[in-house]
Amino acid sequence: FSSSVSNATRYITKLTNAEEDGFNWRPKSWDEIYYTLSINKSFYDEAKAEGQEQYMAISEIMAAFNFDYITSLWGDCPYTEALMSKEEGIVYPSYDRQETIYPDLIRRLEAANDALAATSLAIDANADIMFHGSVLKWRKFANSLRLRMLLKESRPLPSAISEIQAMASDKSRYPVFTSNDDAAEIPYVEQYRWPMGPALGGALTDQFKEFIKRRPSKEIIDYMVPREDPRLEALFDKVEDKESCTVDFNDYVGVPIALKSPYGYNGGQSGISKTVSTFCKDKFYQDTNDYLKASMMIYPEVCFILSEVVQNNGVSVPGETAESLYNKGIEASMNYWGVNDQTAIYAYLSNPLVKYDGTRKRILEQKWISLIVKGPEAWFDYRRTDDAIGLNEHLVADNLKQNFIPYRFIYPDNERSYNREKYEAALAVFGQDDINTRMWLAK
Repeated sequence: FSSSVSNATRYITKLTNAEEDGFNWRPKSWDEIYYTLSINKSFYDEAKAEGQEQYMAISEIMAAFNFDYITSLWGDCPYTEALMSKEEGIVYPSYDRQETIYPDLIRRLEAANDALAATSLAIDANADIMFHGSVLKWRKFANSLRLRMLLKESRPLPSAISEIQAMASDKSRYPVFTSNDDAAEIPYVEQYRWPMGPALGGALTDQFKEFIKRRPSKEIIDYMVPREDPRLEALFDKVEDKESCTVDFNDYVGVPIALKSPYGYNGGQSGISKTVSTFCKDKFYQDTNDYLKASMMIYPEVCFILSEVVQNNGVSVPGETAESLYNKGIEASMNYWGVNDQTAIYAYLSNPLVKYDGTRKRILEQKWISLIVKGPEAWFDYRRTDDAIGLNEHLVADNLKQNFIPYRFIYPDNERSYNREKYEAALAVFGQDDINTRMWLAK
């Protein structure tokens, strides 16, 4: 479902097979995530049988991460009865309400953090590709993820803010990410050539098949250019043939959403690769590097979460202000993408279009930039704030099904085919199975 997420966050515009750009979304499968959860459950069961409470806690963190994505993308979903086909014979699980799922996931994260803090059992560094056996980093991930989820539920459940305050007031019990080194990311470990696209490798594997079709959106380029964002060069390549451009003559050019003939934008089909920017080939057209990883959460997101709740919700973070956290988030994002020139970073922070101004919109805009190709959190911010980020400002095109960003994915086809009774019972409570139905988190 990554293409739809990239469309919804306006990071990417597709040049071919672009129906999703126009929000003509079809049902999305969640089988891969539930398959991951089933493996994770086996891991938990084995750890429990062996009395390995450190691995039980890790399993709980990963379960919360994956269930969060399912319910945040689709809404109400199988939860209590999910993953019970083997032990209980439940192959047609009922759907749980999101308002019961979400607080339970947050409870599980808190319990996992406390269990890791209390255990004396070590994590095998050789088996831990993400944190190399660091109990502290696993705790930081659990608590940072809990911050993310508490903020997401704060709209329908304002008491979530008091939980964030409790976490911010007790850093020893609730450690969170404090640098880019804490990021929850798994690197691609080898190059793997597969004719239809990447499996274990990155974008080099299929740059002339699939990845080359995905170009930076006009929205993100047109936001970064006037602010002279130093990350432009780190993220995108300049237009190769400015003389052939017909519409946009800047060094960096993004593609508008939902064009009928996106390959013809700004210079004709024969010149598309030279008249529209690509993602930086030095980073994105490789199979393995430090930038392209399976990313679950990064440090800048934590900075922007805390900045927002300090500014908008009156949360107090010892030693910090909303502005200091905002600036730390931007600087961390710069460093993450390889921009380390302090003079350039300071100039950017001083730019009137960037300088902290006490508005949530500015915080969310910089959070949006920082999370490029790192997941759908900007989409969730759009829903949570009724588009305070401004993602809908330029969504005008002939090929759009609608000129605003959808709120959710449509349930998988096989739910209607094989789990129809439970599916229909869920819709009777949830609402229409439509991309614009608001789930509990967005109400």
